[in-house]
Amino acid sequence: MRTLCASTLIGEFFVIGFAGLVAMKEPDLSTATVWTVCGVLMALSVLLCGMITRPGGVQLGWALQILLIAGGFVVPSMFVLGAAFAALWWASVHYGRKIDEAKARFAAQSPAAHPRTEAGGNPA
Repeated sequence: MRTLCASTLIGEFFVIGFAGLVAMKEPDLSTATVWTVCGVLMALSVLLCGMITRPGGVQLGWALQILLIAGGFVVPSMFVLGAAFAALWWASVHYGRKIDEAKARFAAQSPAAHPRTEAGGNPA
């Protein structure tokens, strides 16, 4: 799950940065405001990469997805991009957990069924 979720979060990092560039064209927003908000969200997306497997990591990821969708009120295309990344987040969490469960089942199988190999590639 960690790999899939981290990949989604890194993609969001770039989308947030590009959304910041678009938001700078909004005359009602100052550059400092845009980059403070975008900087915090970008930092959160990177920090969440390391927190995915910790308690509350997935929930913080969902909060980030909601914030991305809400960004559509400033940059309208973020409604679509935020929804797309929310779907990717759901898929990353859902299928990542399934993959983790399958790996655990595979590892729990008898060691005789899966002999370890030596450095040369020959079974021990």
